[in-house]
Amino acid sequence: MLWILVAHAAAALCAPLLVRWWGRRAFLALALVPAASLGWVIGNWNTEQRLDIEWVPGLSMDIDMRFDSLAAVMSVLILGIGTLILLYCARYFEDDEPRLGIFAAEMVAFAGVMFALVTSDNMLMLYIFWELTTVLSFLLVGHYAERASSRRAATQALLVTTAGGLAMLVGIIVLGEMVGSYNLSDVVAAAPRGWLAGVGLVLVLIGALSKSAIVPLHFWLPGAMAAPTPVSGYLHAAAMVKAGIYLVARLAPGFADAGPWRVTIISLGLASMIVGGYRALRAYDLKLVLAFGTVSQLGFLTAIVGIGTRTAMLAGLAMVMAHGFFKAALFMVVGIIDHTTGTRDVRKLAHLGSRAPILCATGVVAAASMAGLPPFLGFVGKESAFEAAIDSDAMSPGASAVVLGAMVLGSILTVAYSLRFVWGAFGRKKLRAPSAAVAGMHAPGAFFLTPPVLLAALGLAAGLAAPVMDRLLSPYAETLPSYDAKVYHLALWHGFSLPLYMTAIVIVVGVALYKVHKSIARSVPPSPLNADRLYDRTLQLMDALSLRITGSTQRGSLPGTQAVILGTLALFPAVSLLVHVRSGVDVRLADSPLQFVIGAVMIAATLGAAVMRNRLAAVLLVGVTGYGAGLLFAIHGAPDLALTQFLVETLTLVVFVLVLRKLPAEIDEGRSFGHKGLRILLAAAVGLTVTAVGAFAMNARTTRPIADFLPDLAYDLGDGNNVVNVILVDIRAWDTFGEISVLLVAATGVASLVFRNRRFGSAPRVSDAPASMDSRQAASEITWLSGSDLIDPKHRVLVLEVTTRLVFPTVMVLSIYFFFAGHNAPGGGFAGGLTAGLALVLRYLAGGRYELGETLPFDAGKILGIGLLFAGGTALASILLGAPALSSATFEATLPLLGDIKMVTALFFDAGVYLIVVGLVLDVLRSLGARLDAQIETSQQ
Repeated sequence: MLWILVAHAAAALCAPLLVRWWGRRAFLALALVPAASLGWVIGNWNTEQRLDIEWVPGLSMDIDMRFDSLAAVMSVLILGIGTLILLYCARYFEDDEPRLGIFAAEMVAFAGVMFALVTSDNMLMLYIFWELTTVLSFLLVGHYAERASSRRAATQALLVTTAGGLAMLVGIIVLGEMVGSYNLSDVVAAAPRGWLAGVGLVLVLIGALSKSAIVPLHFWLPGAMAAPTPVSGYLHAAAMVKAGIYLVARLAPGFADAGPWRVTIISLGLASMIVGGYRALRAYDLKLVLAFGTVSQLGFLTAIVGIGTRTAMLAGLAMVMAHGFFKAALFMVVGIIDHTTGTRDVRKLAHLGSRAPILCATGVVAAASMAGLPPFLGFVGKESAFEAAIDSDAMSPGASAVVLGAMVLGSILTVAYSLRFVWGAFGRKKLRAPSAAVAGMHAPGAFFLTPPVLLAALGLAAGLAAPVMDRLLSPYAETLPSYDAKVYHLALWHGFSLPLYMTAIVIVVGVALYKVHKSIARSVPPSPLNADRLYDRTLQLMDALSLRITGSTQRGSLPGTQAVILGTLALFPAVSLLVHVRSGVDVRLADSPLQFVIGAVMIAATLGAAVMRNRLAAVLLVGVTGYGAGLLFAIHGAPDLALTQFLVETLTLVVFVLVLRKLPAEIDEGRSFGHKGLRILLAAAVGLTVTAVGAFAMNARTTRPIADFLPDLAYDLGDGNNVVNVILVDIRAWDTFGEISVLLVAATGVASLVFRNRRFGSAPRVSDAPASMDSRQAASEITWLSGSDLIDPKHRVLVLEVTTRLVFPTVMVLSIYFFFAGHNAPGGGFAGGLTAGLALVLRYLAGGRYELGETLPFDAGKILGIGLLFAGGTALASILLGAPALSSATFEATLPLLGDIKMVTALFFDAGVYLIVVGLVLDVLRSLGARLDAQIETSQQ
């Protein structure tokens, strides 16, 4: 099973290149992939296959796949019809079709994703593939992106099916948590009951019904006919729309007797059957006739499978196969008609049957199966469905009668729109000569006709071989309870029985309805309850509501937004603590008198920052609170946290100072947000709330804290004594990788805000200085820093230059020491990078922007990219070596001069962290420092 997915993924990746080389003939090669996969399915039809790969067991995200009889039935449609559709594409499209390579890749990928969906046993994995089909459907429906109708149809299908999928995800979580397993087989076997299980089941069914275009979420399917015909023939006849039917069939053995099951599925399914059939009689576009017919047939399939008995499931699977055969064939027929005549309008087609007899015969055979005429598989399935509704004890007699009556009415409509399709496409229409479109048509080639002919013939052959179909479909039907007095089997002839009489009535009344349907259509006005208009109105209301909410909450005031966020942070936890008061909270104010002193200084600095009008003074006071936090870390025996806190605080102060150069020195209280007292009160409320929540959280612990195990885990798993660094680069390396990615994005964002037109590149070097600045060099008697010669003498600080020249190498050596020693001592790539960044800051402050360019003449973006490459390469190397991503290995050796050394591969990941931090600091200095310096110098000239 896994190799089938890999093969489809590889084919999808190669498809654009193959189409570029071979044009539309590439579809012939791509069709070999689903064809070979179909061979595997047929060869393993009667054997159940399982594949269990442990991936993220803590999140129940294991790759669990299961191939059984139901998956085999669905796979025949997915892979078999997928093969024929790809062959059909080789003649439907021209070599100069735009984006044909991408289209081919999407079609092959869709076949693989659908196969993965029907073989996924893990419901979370099933949901992932479920949404992938939605995304691929969006891309395929919107293939003609230049057309507004295609864009609208793709968006509509995406929104409806995604909304249903999100509801289904909630239901999956509810059922999975109740059962204690996310495997579909386990959930069906346990089949929990109760109101919560009912809610979860209904949510899952919402996703299934939205995917299968069941009323009231049916309107997206007719709109999706804007897609190319191969998409309609595959996704909307044989594959994607069957996903909901598949899920209902998969859940039926366990949940068919659940309270909300039958009332939800059967009622909505039968309503879809009638609504879709009625709308099909009013359409003039052949694809729309088939589209509304598909809605009708999907409703019929849903209702049959939803009955939840052996006979009903057997009938449902037979109809699923029949529907895949005849509806894909009919869509292909319409595609050929459109391709050869240039129209799909039944009012513009006359005498097509005589001009294209093979195409006409194919359409007639497929439509006969759709109408349920003998001896086709459609007749066998529909007669079985009548039998399931008549003899089943799963429903009350009254309910059975209502269900049977609705099935009969829907089947009458099916016969009528089948006749409408055949006569509309191939009839003479009381004209003596072919219509203009038919007269100018070109004859379709034999290869173009082969796929629909094969599918129509399969519908006939399967009907004649009904006992064989019974043996193929019965294994899954046997998993459902049998409420019937006798075991029912698929057969072309069951003798004279009530289902046969009802079939005769359906055919006679259906033909009569077709005769008078035009008169009925003229006398009955269109229904005002148009689902498509309701969708548009809903979107308009949502847009208006979102604008109103955004206008009231996002007014462009940063202080106002922060006040709302902080007020929510203070209010909701406080209310929760007051409502659910927990006793026995043990609070220790301090472990040593020094903590009181540090705390008092931090409180004084906080109050000072709140009342200070000078921006620089306020920033410095805020920095005091950060340094105080670092001292508290050091007192509590956390040197790594203390070191990082000191470095980050120092660097933050420098960034603040660089930014403050462009702001007024004093704060204008007249333009402040709110009253200062209210802001102080809000800040105090947030602080008290966080403190209280922290106290309650710490006292809620009932078992031994995980921190007690971390030292041993750090050494045993990460081969390091520094717990903090081992956590960052090994145990929780995924988190660190995400954080450094965020740092890179932040650096890019800062640069994008400052360099609005183009990026500044690396900081300028002395050689890049304008010639007018050379005279300043004479004002300097001693050159300590290269770039300082280009600074105005009145802005130079000689003591700072000398100190920088002496201290910079020492700080860089300390940075390297922190980097190498961090795995076993305080330090690490983050601390080392911050230290190197501070050295760059010192160099910049002493020598200016040209000195920064002389110190590190590289583009910050390249340093950031190399750092991310190091970190990502470490993850990839682990996978290639057969180890989990970002896991580390240890190498020990004895080297000359160095002696015994011990190196952990996490060092390379730490190197990436080091480079990203250095690149971030350089980017900030380059943008907020060097770039602003250049602007200030320009403005002063």
